[in-house]
This record gives sequence, C-alpha cells and structure tokens, in this order.
Amino acid sequence: MFTGIIEHVGTITAAEHGHGGTRLGVDLGPLAEGARLGDSICVSGACLTIDRLDGTIAAFDCSPETRRKTTIAGWRISRRVNLERALRVGDRLGGHLVGGHVDGVGRVAERRREGEGERLTITLPDGGAVRVVEKGSLAIDGVSLTTWDCRGARCSIAVIPHTLARTTLAELRPGDPVNLETDPIGRWVEAMMGRS
Repeated sequence: MFTGIIEHVGTITAAEHGHGGTRLGVDLGPLAEGARLGDSICVSGACLTIDRLDGTIAAFDCSPETRRKTTIAGWRISRRVNLERALRVGDRLGGHLVGGHVDGVGRVAERRREGEGERLTITLPDGGAVRVVEKGSLAIDGVSLTTWDCRGARCSIAVIPHTLARTTLAELRPGDPVNLETDPIGRWVEAMMGRS
C-alpha cells in the first residue's frame, strides 16, 4: 500500500516496449538508499517491483495487463515520474490508501490558475472503471488528491503550490493521459453493496 504522498520525482533511463510487456529503468535518486530487490515502488500510480538495482537505477518488468491499464506504453527515456515507497506499518498516512493498481487512464481536460494553486479538470475513462464522489479521494499519476465539482465524466481537483512543486502535475497539459486510481475503500464498499 501507498499514501499518494510523493517522495521524489525520478527519471526513466530505459524503456523497452515489446509484445510481452515493458521493461523500465528508473533513476530512484535518494529512494535507492535502502531499496532491495523485490521492493514495491509506486511509479506514477503503478505499483512495480524492483527486479534489478544498479546504483540508483532500478529495473522493473511491466506485464501486458499493466500496460493495458496504464499510460506506461507511452513512456520514453527522460520522462519524469512520481515515486513513492511502500507504506510501512506505523507510518503517517498523510494522503489516502493507494494500492498502486490503476483503474483506468483519464485525460487532462483543462488546467487553470486559481489563487496560488491550480484547478485541474480530468475527463474520466469510459466504462465506469473510475468512480469519483464529491470531496472523495482520487490518485492521479500516484498523487493523492481530493475531488470536487464532479459532473458526469469529469471532475476537478484543486492542486496547491506545494504539490505542483514536488510532483509531475505541473507538467501536465490538456489532452495528456493520466493514471487514475479510485479510492480502494470506496471500491470495496461498492462491490459489497452490489452483491447484497
């Protein structure tokens, strides 16, 4: 599990896309200290497992399913990615529970300055895989955010300057695809209510 509070913005150093999946190299920077093979890292919203470590560079294998559900198929060398290590028992939960299991890919519809921060409007993917509620939690490229102005297939997020400065959200432009993960507690409640 993760919290959606980004620890570091890393860079993709290798991206090999094939029929069997994708192999990524990511510069973890300071997060490489203490990292081990088999550790889970949330990479712009997708929970990936460290397969190899060479200094600060971690290698990850992504399955075809992970590629289908995320923006990974479009990732290239030098792309910046949001990074977070897995939550440890006893850590503060500053964001919300994030599983690193992307529900679908949305698109940036609009970004606009509001006060010191920005308003980001996201178009949700078709099919209802990503559900949002007013004042609920949504992970966008791994960043824990609070939704508002939820209307049909769109929702808005207020992004404060601190978040803009410490994540890749400031780099997003209208039309850009983003990894989205619904609040896992809401997902479970919805599934259980559907069965009763």
